[in-house]
Amino acid sequence: MRGKLITTLDTALDFALHLPPSDAAGGLDQDEEWCEVTIDDERRRIRLHDYAEIFGVPGLYERLFQESLECDSPRVVGDLLAEQLGENGIDPARLTALDFGAGNGMVGEVLDDLGVGAIVGVDLLEEAKDAAFRDRPGLYEDYHALDLTALSEDDRSDLAEHDFDLMSCVAALGFGDIPAVAFAEALNFVSDGGWTAFNVRDRFFEESDPTGFGGFLRRLFREGALEKRAQVRYTHRVSVDGEPLRYLAVVANKQGEIPMDWAAAA
Repeated sequence: MRGKLITTLDTALDFALHLPPSDAAGGLDQDEEWCEVTIDDERRRIRLHDYAEIFGVPGLYERLFQESLECDSPRVVGDLLAEQLGENGIDPARLTALDFGAGNGMVGEVLDDLGVGAIVGVDLLEEAKDAAFRDRPGLYEDYHALDLTALSEDDRSDLAEHDFDLMSCVAALGFGDIPAVAFAEALNFVSDGGWTAFNVRDRFFEESDPTGFGGFLRRLFREGALEKRAQVRYTHRVSVDGEPLRYLAVVANKQGEIPMDWAAAA
C-alpha cells in the first residue's frame, strides 16, 4: 500500500507468525480474531485484542497489524490532521499532543514526523508503556500507564500540567478497549479550541449501533461539543480472512467541556 508507514525495530525477536486458516477465520468478529506465534519452537495463540501479550513480543505488533493485515490508520489519520492544521495555519511545533491509547508508539511516531512539538503517551497497559520505551526510546516527553476512568488527584494534576491542545486516538475506540468515559476524560484535558484526531469503525456511527459508543460520538457533534473539520471513510486494515474493515477518520475542534454524564449514559 503506497505511503504506508512501516517501522523496522532493532528489538524485534525471531518469531514465526501464523494467521488462522480460512475455515477457522470466517465469521470471526473483529474483537474475536486471533493469531498464533512460534518462538523458540513454542507455539501459542493470542487474541488480536490481547494487546499486553502482543506488546510483550518485540516486533509482533508491526508484523501483525502493519505488514500482514495492512493497517493504514496511522498514516490516514496523520495525513488528515496535517491537512487541517495546514489549512488553518497551525504550526505543529507549537502543539502539545496527548496520544491516547498510545500503545508502543506507532501514532506518536506519526505525530513526531508531522513536527508536533511535544507528545505525551497515555495507555491503560504498563506493557504498552514498556514497549514504547523499548521500541521508540525518546519519542515521548512523558508516558502514563493509567486508567482514565479512575484517575487519582495526582494523575489528574500530572496530565493537566501539559496544557494539551491536541489529542490523538487511533485504532483504540469502539470495542470496549476505551470506554466512553475514558474518551471524555481524555478530551477534557484538551484546551477549548484544541484539536482531536481519531478513528472508529464506521458501524459505530450508525443509528443501529448497539454499544452506545456511537451514540455518544454523535451527541458530541450534534450538541456542538466537537466541531467536525474533516472526515474520510477508508480501509483501516483487512480482517484475518482478508475482508476490508471500513473505518472513519475524523479531525475536529473541541468547543467546550465534555459533560461526563453524556459519557456515563453511553
